[in-house]
Amino acid sequence: MKSHQPKHLKTQLFSCGFFRQCGQTVLSPTATGTTPPPLPPPQLPLTHTHTSTTCESSTSSSSNSATSQSFTQWRFSLPTPTPPPTPNTPPPATMTHHLPFLSTIPNLQELFHVSDLQLTTDLNAALHLLERSLVPNPPQEQPPCPPNLMRALIHNLRESKPATKILFALCLSEANRRVAVEAGAVGAVVESAPELEGPPAERALAALELMCTVPEGAEEVRAHALAVPVMVTVMGKTGARGKEYAIGVLAVIYGGDMADQQTAPPEEVARAVELALQGECSARGKRKGGQLLKTLQQLSNPHSHDTS
Repeated sequence: MKSHQPKHLKTQLFSCGFFRQCGQTVLSPTATGTTPPPLPPPQLPLTHTHTSTTCESSTSSSSNSATSQSFTQWRFSLPTPTPPPTPNTPPPATMTHHLPFLSTIPNLQELFHVSDLQLTTDLNAALHLLERSLVPNPPQEQPPCPPNLMRALIHNLRESKPATKILFALCLSEANRRVAVEAGAVGAVVESAPELEGPPAERALAALELMCTVPEGAEEVRAHALAVPVMVTVMGKTGARGKEYAIGVLAVIYGGDMADQQTAPPEEVARAVELALQGECSARGKRKGGQLLKTLQQLSNPHSHDTS
């Protein structure tokens, strides 16, 4: 009887048998030596079933990627299919902007550590994190700022808007005033002050005056050749607070033991201070200015009080 069967029927039986064997291997990998199930009715189009396509693709080296992917997902029960990213697809926003949008860190030790680590990836992110966490309510007792972070801060006084805010907030702590002086903040403020305007200039001058309260800072500002001319210049263009801070720095310069090393004559500085006091100036600035004028007069006429 088998020899009289039509050729197309043999082909159908061979195909069905191959399909049955493939289905057992894929769908039941542990079932070995079992009896094949009955053949499906001949009227069903085997060539159009999805399972047949899957089996043929699993045994053929020319299977398309979509079918192979769907099999792999079914095999390992992946809950959510994730298509592979295309070359032009940008990375997720949460990965790209995670560091710049960190929440505030109230613990200053941790804040300085995280900001110091961010310097290697994104300086602006580190500065903005310091601005959000430190500037609103800076305490006077602070842990030491990492030197690398302080140096990066003072190197960006001109370019970065929050830099002067952060420097002033750090200098409220005596420990960080010393860190700032060691990192070169005195010279950086003196040399960048003429290019700063408005609140950034006032904050930079305030930080400089605070640095002058430690012996190392006062010595640095007295030794800087541009300190006196820069302070005289900024007194003529800043607001009331800026004048107050510049007068305070001049008082430190001319009130120390290194006053005789200054190239600017005391009488010329006195005239600049008098002009500054005639304009807009705070009450504290006027008091500092009056004391500075007395010091400058004594330096101009060292024997004026020897009347006896």
